[in-house]
Amino acid sequence: MRVVTIRIGVLAVCCCAAPLLGVASADDLLLRLFLADGGSVVSYGEYARLGDRVVFSMVTGGDAEPRLQVATLPTEAIDWARTEQHATSARYQRYVETRAEEDFQRLSDSVAGVLGEVLLTTNRERAIEVAQQARATLAEWPRQHYGYRQRDVREILAFLDEVISDLRAAAGMTTFDVALVAMAPDVALEPMAAMPSPREQIDQMLLVASLTERPSERVALLQTALLMLDESATAIGARDAAGLRGIAEARIQEEQAIDAKYTELARRTMDDARRSAERARISDVQRILTRIPREDARLGGRRPEIVRALRASVQSQLDAARRLRLLQDQWTIRRSLYRDYERATGGKLLQLAKLRPELEAIRQQEGPGPDELRALQSRLRGGAEQLARRRPSGDLESMHNLLVNSWRFAEHAVNGRYQAARVASDATAREASSAAAGALLLARAQREVSDFLAPPRLQ
Repeated sequence: MRVVTIRIGVLAVCCCAAPLLGVASADDLLLRLFLADGGSVVSYGEYARLGDRVVFSMVTGGDAEPRLQVATLPTEAIDWARTEQHATSARYQRYVETRAEEDFQRLSDSVAGVLGEVLLTTNRERAIEVAQQARATLAEWPRQHYGYRQRDVREILAFLDEVISDLRAAAGMTTFDVALVAMAPDVALEPMAAMPSPREQIDQMLLVASLTERPSERVALLQTALLMLDESATAIGARDAAGLRGIAEARIQEEQAIDAKYTELARRTMDDARRSAERARISDVQRILTRIPREDARLGGRRPEIVRALRASVQSQLDAARRLRLLQDQWTIRRSLYRDYERATGGKLLQLAKLRPELEAIRQQEGPGPDELRALQSRLRGGAEQLARRRPSGDLESMHNLLVNSWRFAEHAVNGRYQAARVASDATAREASSAAAGALLLARAQREVSDFLAPPRLQ
């Protein structure tokens, strides 16, 4: 049997850390965002790219515990190549100074443990499997740990390859896998960002306020800058503080003036759009919609979010105006249909409506008298059949059916009341009362007619 010699001593590599070019004065990582125009701002902690914006935290005063304010910038305002190069260097250096050597020691101990298991096992296939798993973990480690000590990792990998090769040969294997390892690129070290001074913090807030797209955020940053000037006037100097205060206050006043102009634009535009939509003047609403970009350009295009909301609101008024026009045309058709229906049915709807007092008396079982009941019988006789022969359009069918049924109930109520009076039957009187209640459903038909013929309004 071939003896496999394993040299563990190679793991005793030198544990010297890479040199650092500077250490931030804050405990948390400080990253510098380099701007496309050449300036830069400091992000307290990691920044995040969300769609077309980058979100980060700015230091806004405080000593032992810095106060933070979330800020956003458009991604096109950032020099991303320069920013990410600096971030890679800062993350690497912070990793080196905090836990890199501890992580590498754990890796070394793990590999040493694996090699010890390989030495002791008599199962060559198991030894090869364990060694290959260790190699895979080791090959990924530099990329997952900012490339820290990857030259040392490369030496260990070379040694593991020899071990695996010897184990395969001892097991009688004649085929060998060549596993290439892509190491992480070396990190170009740069000076780490330091905690900005109060003056730098104020300058950066004014800079971000000039670049951020959100007016509310601009004003919030400018107001925070004013608060910092109150706190740090001594450190900054009275003259410089007064100049910075003037800049911040002038910008806030400008933002307030712009807000007022856009508020007036929105109010005036929506009033015009509503008035035109209420009259179904579609072309007028369309003109108002096309007028918005011109008004926005006149004001300098300073509130895109307000303009987007305003366009959406006017568009909804345009949709409502188009809908109202359809309803108005429908109403014209309905009114014509009802006029034809009313002429065809004569005065029967009015005639039945005039019977309400008599029907109410029958429902209350308090009359009317026999002579009046006979007159009502004559007036109602055959009316339901005449109405039933009518076949109105679908729009009028529900109302017409109510009219026919009300007429039949009225006829039944009058006949029933007369019969109840003739034989003095309480039961028949109650039946007539119920029929009268049904006849009074005509009020529902009248409400339907009212709704049917009501001119449409803007919802």
